[in-house]
Amino acid sequence: MKMPGMKSLFTMSALAFGVCSSFAMAQDSVIDKVTPVTDEMLLNPPDGDWLMWRRTYNGWGYSPLDQINKENVGDLQLAWAWGMTPGGRTQETPLVHDGVIYIQNSTHLIQALNGATGELIWEYQHELPDDVSPNGVRSKSIYEDKLIVSTRDGHLIALDTKTGQLVWDQQVVNKDQGFAFSSGSIIANGVIVQGTTGCSNAQPGGCFFTGHDVNTGAEIWRVHTIARGDTPEGNSWNGIPLESRHGASAWIAGSYDPDQKLIFAGVGQPYPWIAEISGLLPKSADPNVTNNALYTDSTLAIDVKTGELKWYHQYLPNDSLDLDYVYERLLIDLPFNGQDRKMLVTSGKIGIIEAIDRTTGEWLWAKETVPQNVVLSIDQKTGEKTINPEVIPHIGQTTFNCPADPGGRAWQATAYSPRTQTLYMPTVEFCSNTTPQPLDPGEIYVSGGRATFARVPTPESDGNIGQVRAIKLTDQTDSWMYRQHAPVTSSTLPTAGGVVFVGTLDRKFMAFDDETGAVLWTSGSLSNSLESFPVSYSAGGKQYIAIVANWASGLGRLQSLTPEIKLPPNNPATLYVFALPD
Repeated sequence: MKMPGMKSLFTMSALAFGVCSSFAMAQDSVIDKVTPVTDEMLLNPPDGDWLMWRRTYNGWGYSPLDQINKENVGDLQLAWAWGMTPGGRTQETPLVHDGVIYIQNSTHLIQALNGATGELIWEYQHELPDDVSPNGVRSKSIYEDKLIVSTRDGHLIALDTKTGQLVWDQQVVNKDQGFAFSSGSIIANGVIVQGTTGCSNAQPGGCFFTGHDVNTGAEIWRVHTIARGDTPEGNSWNGIPLESRHGASAWIAGSYDPDQKLIFAGVGQPYPWIAEISGLLPKSADPNVTNNALYTDSTLAIDVKTGELKWYHQYLPNDSLDLDYVYERLLIDLPFNGQDRKMLVTSGKIGIIEAIDRTTGEWLWAKETVPQNVVLSIDQKTGEKTINPEVIPHIGQTTFNCPADPGGRAWQATAYSPRTQTLYMPTVEFCSNTTPQPLDPGEIYVSGGRATFARVPTPESDGNIGQVRAIKLTDQTDSWMYRQHAPVTSSTLPTAGGVVFVGTLDRKFMAFDDETGAVLWTSGSLSNSLESFPVSYSAGGKQYIAIVANWASGLGRLQSLTPEIKLPPNNPATLYVFALPD
């Protein structure tokens, strides 16, 4: 275990800032009230807290606060803003506990702010090596008195929530092998569960999930995301040896079912994407070998204490179009075909929402959203998909597929409101002319998807690339859809006040009526596009809505379809916090 020197700045040393002692006392008072985050809090968070990536273990991304509602959201105004490190990349989810908001800058500067005023309480700088790009991590975790931060150079670090002092630092993966963290952990039953990415850099055997001791960061267990061994799963890689199996990134935090004590997490696609380059095509003649490439594009059900893989469900075998199913898993209990079911609901880049039974892995239903030409049909009993052979890329050919990278829905999370029993989904409509990049004779694969995506509008497009879709999950019907030209680039945030918030590429933050889709409020133009995860919290009895403005985080690639939308060249990042007037 590595224990580098502490680099935190705490307001008890406020005179070092030249800040008046009364300010320091005020900030000390806020931080002094921060309580340890217990297992019970994680199971049933206080309404005003946002303690994990999607707020609750079930992954809903829903706020039970209702001070801001349909009737008054039109009065929403800026309460305060905080300038973050410009440049780099961030897809930040602020965490909030007892009125203190914790954020991470792209440079891995971690800061604690007064949630009511935006004043700095403490900050800690995790020093990134020179060869690691300043790209932020989407999420963090809180447990007891520790803020758990995952880093781009493969460390888990624990900071004291009150002081920002380093408690422990555990290097989990080797950055020199390309491994990294791009999302934070989920903490359940006293175990930190972390997924790795960087598996496209030709590391043998792909990526993995790890479980860690919350008191030390020590690794407890490891689950590989590429199947191995002489098993049906291990023999699903078309006879490719383990050292030549790549991909299966675990780059989004999972959900947790406390009744089963299972973590449900998604796995990305194989690398390189082009199956003729990866070796997944042509299909082997061996009857004991398949080319499904498990566990790519799957949900894994993992015992949180032991790391045992209980079961899995694969949504898209042998994905050759970068359409991974790695995103949030929503745990929702609803009737289906007259029977109450414990569902796990998710969707991949292809934009097809799918539900499976989270106790058995049984497939239940699917709902298409964005225009797509990849899946011709879905077996209504098994969920097995028939893939359109005309879209599968082959060396020497260019294929036309809808959607393609970065997906009809990307890493921007969907959210579920129990108030309306509706899923709110940010989507974009576009297609691609996809061309393989074959290896030269004798060239060894070292990284990347080996494909070029030339993005174009969908056929007969109305020009409205961005959408917010509302899907009633009791019967999988469309409740409403909002459409606009600028891509929708943040996750959705529904609240008990009947409002759904979302951000866009053209620097706007918007609020919708959760039942009708009527636009209730739109911010002025903010400092940058909004490619992040909005949250709601309370401080001092007042409800706030927070979102980070930023760019260059995935859907920014769609700016090629909207060149008239101009963004600042220095890529500023700003935390904006909105509230009703006093």
